[in-house]
Amino acid sequence: MGPHEIARAALVFDAAEAPAMVDRLMSPPATRRWKALTTDGGFALASLSERDPAIGHLDLLAVHPDAQGRGRGRELVAAAEEWLRAEGATQARFAGNPPAYAWPGIDVRYTAAACLAESAGYERYNVAWNMTARLPVTAEEEPLPAGVELHATGPDEDRSDVAAFVEREWNTSWAWEAANATGLHHATLDGEIVAFAAWGARPTWFGPMGTAPAARGLGLGGVLLRRCLADQHATGLSEAQIGWVGPLRFYSRAVGARAERVFWLYQRDLR
Repeated sequence: MGPHEIARAALVFDAAEAPAMVDRLMSPPATRRWKALTTDGGFALASLSERDPAIGHLDLLAVHPDAQGRGRGRELVAAAEEWLRAEGATQARFAGNPPAYAWPGIDVRYTAAACLAESAGYERYNVAWNMTARLPVTAEEEPLPAGVELHATGPDEDRSDVAAFVEREWNTSWAWEAANATGLHHATLDGEIVAFAAWGARPTWFGPMGTAPAARGLGLGGVLLRRCLADQHATGLSEAQIGWVGPLRFYSRAVGARAERVFWLYQRDLR
C-alpha cells in the first residue's frame, strides 16, 4: 500500500487532493532536508526548517483506516523524532514548513491527529485559519490606473523575474511558491513588477499574494486575486481555499470569503 492510497483513504477532508499534496511534499526545494518514514499501513514525512535547522517538522502523518487503533501513529511520531534528533533538531512541530507544506497545522476536524500530538507531549502554541471563497466570484472591475498592465505566466513559462521580485520584497519561501504554483498573475507599473498573486503552490489553494509598498492603494490585490480565482473555477472548483490567512477584512470584502478551516500548531522540545 503506497503513500498515495494511504493519504487518500486517511485524509477524508482532503481526499481529492491528497495524492498531489504528497507529491508536492516529496518535491520540496532542493535545499530542504527531509525524510519519508513508513510503517505497516501508514507513513509520515518529516523535514527540517530552512530558516532554523534546529526546528523539525512533521509535515504529514497518515494511517490507513484499516490500520488505525494499533499504535501506528505513535510509531511514526517516534521514528520522525528520532530522525530529526539525528539531524540536529532540538524542537519538533506539527506545523507547516513553508514553502512546501500540507497545512499550517493540524486541522481541528482531524481530532484523532490532535489527540495523538497531545498524547505524545506536544503543546499547542498558535492557531491559523483558512478562508473559503465561493466560485465563481462576480465583481465589476474598476479601470486600471494609468501605467498598469496585468500579466499571466503559465507553469512552463519563465517566472524568474517575478520570483526575483517576490524574494526581494518578501522572502525566499514565497518566491519558491510563486515559481512552482499552478497559476501566477502579476501586475506591472510603468514596466516594473509591483504585485503578484499565485494559486496551486499548495495544491488547489490560493496564495501567496502581495503588492509592493509603492503600488498599494491601487486595487491591484483584488484584481489579481479575482483572476486567480477565475482560473481555479475554470479547473472545476466550486470553492477555493485561501490558505494561512492574515488580512481577514481584505478577503471578506474583495470576494466575500468566510473564515472556515482552523488549524492548531503544536510543538515539543526534543532535548
